[in-house]
Formats: sequence, C-alpha cells, structure tokens
Amino acid sequence: MTAIVQNPIGETLTDNVAWAAFDKKGAKPRLSVLIPTFRDDPGALLKALDEPGVHAEIVLLDDGGGDEALARRMATRIERLKLPARLITLSSNEGRAKGRNRLARHARGRHLLFLDSDMLPDPIGFLARWTALAESDDTAVAFGGFTLDQTPRRPEHELHRAMALKSDCTPAPERARAPEKHVFTSNLLVRRDVFETIGFDEGFAGWGWEDVEWAMRVARLYPIAHIDNSATHLGLDTAPALAAKYEQSAANFARVVKSHFDVVSGYPSYRVAKALKPLPLRASWRPMLKSLALAEAAPTPLRAFAMRLYRAALYSDAV
Repeated sequence: MTAIVQNPIGETLTDNVAWAAFDKKGAKPRLSVLIPTFRDDPGALLKALDEPGVHAEIVLLDDGGGDEALARRMATRIERLKLPARLITLSSNEGRAKGRNRLARHARGRHLLFLDSDMLPDPIGFLARWTALAESDDTAVAFGGFTLDQTPRRPEHELHRAMALKSDCTPAPERARAPEKHVFTSNLLVRRDVFETIGFDEGFAGWGWEDVEWAMRVARLYPIAHIDNSATHLGLDTAPALAAKYEQSAANFARVVKSHFDVVSGYPSYRVAKALKPLPLRASWRPMLKSLALAEAAPTPLRAFAMRLYRAALYSDAV
C-alpha cells in the first residue's frame, strides 16, 4: 500500500511498501538514487534501476510539473518498484539547485547518486557498480560519464548530438584532467557528509553551470574521481531549445566568473568570450551566428561551430 503525506509547504510524499519497511527496521540503504524531473516521464529509468540485490533506494522529485496524469503514472511506478522508493511532488517549480538539495534531505543513504530523469544506464549492474565503489573506497565524489549510445537518432537533434559528442561524452582519463569541469548531475556520486558541507548554490536560476560551480567548490576540499560507469543521455534538444538554454545560462556563467575567476578563466569558453568582447556591433553579428546555428540545411559541423560561437558571444557580456 502506498503511504501519502501532504506537507504544508506544498510537498506531497508517496512511499512504496519497501520504503516503509526500511523505516520500520531502522535500516539505512547504502546508496540513495536522487532523480529530479520536470514534465519528463522517468519510467524507463526507474525500470532499469530496479536491480535485485542492490542496497539502494530511489527518491524521485516531480518539481512542480503540474501534469496530473504523469504524476499518477509516476506514483504507480513507485508503488511497483522492488527497491525502496519515494516520490516527492511539489505544487510549484523550485528549480534545479533547490530541487536537488531537497532530494538530498529526503535521502537516507551514506552516498547519494544524482541522476537526471532522461538518463538510461549503459552497463548491466550499473547501481551495483556504484554501490561497490561507495563501499570499497568510501568515495567522496565521482562522476560516471555519459554517452549517447542508446539515444535514437533524429534529424532535429543532430546539432545537439554533434556538440555533446565533442565536449561531453568523454572517457574517464580525459575528464580527470580537469575534474571539476566535467562534473554533471546527470550521473554523479556524492558522499553524504560532502554534500552536507557543500550543497548546490540556490542563487542559480534557470539552466546551466550550477553543477560545475558546485564541483569547483568541492574540488578545493575533496578529490573528484572520474570512472567509466556511464549512462545514456536520451533527452537531446532541438537547436532552438539548445539556443534558449545557452541564453538562460549567460547569467549563471557571470555568477561563476565572479566567484571562481581563477578556475573558469582557463576554460576555452571563457577565453573565446574574452576574445569576442572587443569586437564592435555584437548586437548585429550575434543574431547572425544564431541564425546559422539554427539553419537545418547547413552542414552540422558548421552549425555546431556557429552555436559554440553564439554561446561565447552571449558569455562575452560577463567577461
């Protein structure tokens, strides 16, 4: 039977039987899998995570999506999971940083595994590998990487695919060269005491940079490991959606520059933005870069180059 609790702050909790059984025993899982979602159906991910014999729990956050039919489907899936599971449904959206901090407060495990709702584990025994790493080395922070191995190819996503393959889908040794730069909450293991010491900065709004900024603060105190225990990113964006995210992220980039200039000034995104800043008539040529990036008839490599320049041009206001 599902237990449903309504809290006065607009937070509804739905627990499955296994979650309640853990509470009665006074036991704690070794790993808490934390999944925020906003109008995305995490059904495939939940099914893939329900591995037998793994000492883990799942906490899912519906961050004010407002889709009642989807919320009912998520509650039903939570009920059917063998692993202990909780669904948190918010009455209004609170954003990426606040949502993940909220998820951590509900978790009971010593280690937290942040996963995005549009991810899908690549290797068999994905959770078992994370649990083993947490137990054997008591790892402070580790990123497992992500791929596009299981992502369907669609014409409208080719630009995002090309850009992700070039900059994001990288093996562990390459990521380890700049460990804080290649940290994303799409597949991130964090020990509880680390997260209680350093949570996500809730001053970030919209999309972008809150996970990398968090890693910059963490890296000053704890080692960040990079391993190959990847998950596929299924939720590629169309070119207009990707451009809109970059436009949202400009203010967040400015926040990172202000707080972590010593780190971010070495990033290519900063150096290109700095090079573009002196150029005159940005208001004229910046839209032209965007138009080229959105032109589906243009070659994908050229569109990707234009989109990267457009992002740097947006960021040039902050350098």
